[in-house]
Amino acid sequence: MARQQERFHGDAGVLHQRAVRIPLPDEDAERLFHKNVTTIVASQERKADLLADPDVPLLTAYEEGLDYAVESFERRLRQIAGEDYEEVAMAYFRGEREDSIAEVTAYFLEGIWRIQQWATVTEMVYAPLLVRYPDSFTLNIRFASGFTAPGAVHYESPEHCDEELPDAYLERYHQESQYSQRRAAEYLRSETELAREEFPHPDETTFEERKYGGILTAGGRRGSTFSALFESVDPDPDRFSEPATEPTLVEAGPEARRTERRLGLESEIVH
Repeated sequence: MARQQERFHGDAGVLHQRAVRIPLPDEDAERLFHKNVTTIVASQERKADLLADPDVPLLTAYEEGLDYAVESFERRLRQIAGEDYEEVAMAYFRGEREDSIAEVTAYFLEGIWRIQQWATVTEMVYAPLLVRYPDSFTLNIRFASGFTAPGAVHYESPEHCDEELPDAYLERYHQESQYSQRRAAEYLRSETELAREEFPHPDETTFEERKYGGILTAGGRRGSTFSALFESVDPDPDRFSEPATEPTLVEAGPEARRTERRLGLESEIVH
């Protein structure tokens, strides 16, 4: 996939202030949506388990979490564009296709490439926004160059620390780092329940109970300090006047603007 990834590098325009809107026309579509939400929850819970383990490097926790995110996106890509989704996206970037399926495929594949780069880039935050409406859902894939959100939990990674620390402080620093990682793990475990509440299983709830929901997750890094945020978002019931008929790209929407203000990212979103 090296050729495709080189092509995607630096092409954030396909993501900027846009979201993908996916129809939910029937129970099978709702089950697939719920399966992807379950993948998100599993990734956060797995990350929490690894953060709480003092013998596991923090980067391992991040890499496994990224694998879950990529798995969810690839599952959706196959559903939208088939097994040859990479070539569909490449055709869009080469200007050979301009249809909505190719555009959406390029959006997801650009997101995958940037997620894979994100874990090793300092001063960067990944802040996806998932919102459910009666006949569809939207996903905003967002990356920003700063992270100052109130309410985020912060934790320390000794392996990412470049400072030369005196021996007298080194052991204390490692102990405090492990404490901060355990605290972050507890936070992630408790907050993942929000996703289950916001996006309940379609076979276990009525349509009225599940037709609206929203989740914001955000993770960033500044030097050796990492941050995480997980919270519910209120959907705007008046956002769409037209029904969803096929996967398409739409403007980011009021929920995205509101959460960017909340995170302090309005001037930081990567273009």
